[in-house]
Amino acid sequence: MRMGTKMHPFFSCFLLLLLVSPHSYGEKEEEDEFEEIKRSDFPKHFFFGASTSSYQIEGGYLEDGKGISNWDVFSHTPGKIINNDTGDVADDHYHRYLEDIELMHSMGMNAYRFSISWTRILPRGRFGKVNKRGINFYNKIIDNLLLKGIEPFVTIYHFDYPMELETRYESWMSSQMQDDFVDFANICFEEFGDRVKYWMTINEPEMVAILGYKKGNFPPAHCSPPFGNCSIGNSDREPLIVMHNQLLAHAKAVSLYRTHFQEKQGGSIGITISMQMYEPLDQQLDRKAADRFLAFHVGWIYDPIVYGDYPKKMREILGSELPSFSDEDKKYIKGSLDFTSINHYTTKYVKDCFHSSCTDEANRPINAFTETTPYRNGILIGDQMGMPGLYVVPRGMEKVINYIKQKYPNQSIFVTENGYSMPTSDGNKVEDIVNDWKRIKFHKSYLAALAKAMRNGGHVRGYFAWSLMDNFEWIRGYDTRFGLFYVDHLKTLERRPKLSAHWFTSFLGGYPLNFHPSE
Repeated sequence: MRMGTKMHPFFSCFLLLLLVSPHSYGEKEEEDEFEEIKRSDFPKHFFFGASTSSYQIEGGYLEDGKGISNWDVFSHTPGKIINNDTGDVADDHYHRYLEDIELMHSMGMNAYRFSISWTRILPRGRFGKVNKRGINFYNKIIDNLLLKGIEPFVTIYHFDYPMELETRYESWMSSQMQDDFVDFANICFEEFGDRVKYWMTINEPEMVAILGYKKGNFPPAHCSPPFGNCSIGNSDREPLIVMHNQLLAHAKAVSLYRTHFQEKQGGSIGITISMQMYEPLDQQLDRKAADRFLAFHVGWIYDPIVYGDYPKKMREILGSELPSFSDEDKKYIKGSLDFTSINHYTTKYVKDCFHSSCTDEANRPINAFTETTPYRNGILIGDQMGMPGLYVVPRGMEKVINYIKQKYPNQSIFVTENGYSMPTSDGNKVEDIVNDWKRIKFHKSYLAALAKAMRNGGHVRGYFAWSLMDNFEWIRGYDTRFGLFYVDHLKTLERRPKLSAHWFTSFLGGYPLNFHPSE
């Protein structure tokens, strides 16, 4: 893609209209409050970047020694992914990484969050040899990012792991996975830690547990009624075991890093959680339900890591089903992070199920006897996005930062994912997708809410848009698009800037992008 020196005249006029037009979505008072945002509303050294993950963008299926991952197998199983899409090619970032780094550089981004494919480094986990060609690939990415002044933020594990670990011992259902993860992390620290200063061990461990072992719509597709009808699994018990093993894997990797690498390399390390906001459906009746829900999703991860054990509310409700940390475990896990890292998209209402009629799923202990809904009195909490279950609620950004600040004080915060997917009702032609003024509106309003939270004491150090470009959105395949750049997955794989990419470029003071990159 060529980078121009002047903004296309049509785009200049159109962008001006976008910035001043009162397009409304969400609650009116939020639109008025969060209408304008400037780069100067954030600190000088604040990180602005984009996020991706290895399986979603790289492609290079089995290329240069890469092994078979759980997602390779899952996506090749008919009926698991919309349109039977796979990540075999994805965005072909494996061959186009220089182009993609240049896109971020031209936009003015100073950070990039990406993940390392476990099977590209260790095709068979610790049961095989290290793949040097995989290490060389990530060395090239890191070196070229730094040449462009872009700070690498590296996630060690983002959903994809060697399939052999599933075959041998059922991956996260076994404590053996802790050893495999620490072995993988050790190689990452050794090979890349001299240049990587921000590490995240695991992306969204609660989503691994819930989607893979409660609902069964992610690999390894474990579940049981009423949550689903998988061929194997126990939805009430297995997610708790899986989370326990992930937390201990994280803690042991952090201990390794701090003992052998951190002082010399000068980096920091954390874990990334999916943190949506949950408000009581009825302000009087459902407050405790909202507190329980947050404890079962945020506290499930951060309470052990910050305070050394699971939330009291979880122990009261789940009893002996909730695993326990030994005294030795607690030595590893308590305090095992240098910063908090959250992926935030949406807000929902929470309803109490102790005293109200709810679904069979909601009436289970593992759901904290709560139910979520986007409706109050028949009115949606915010406009529906293209990804089911996500709604535009900018105030949620301020609330999640305040929650972290109060519940886990003295922690630096990174918002490592925040993004918008366009509903299919808005059109599926290329021009419809590229003219994404709703995405601009989304990022402006969420960034304004973030700036407000920071003015009120939230120690936020960075914001990453999901995603740099349209990619393989897990079970949604290529139908759901979060990217700032449109990718033609059917033919050319060309990256084309959407209006949102132009807006971010203007916001960050980057180099104007050509409106028609094929010219």
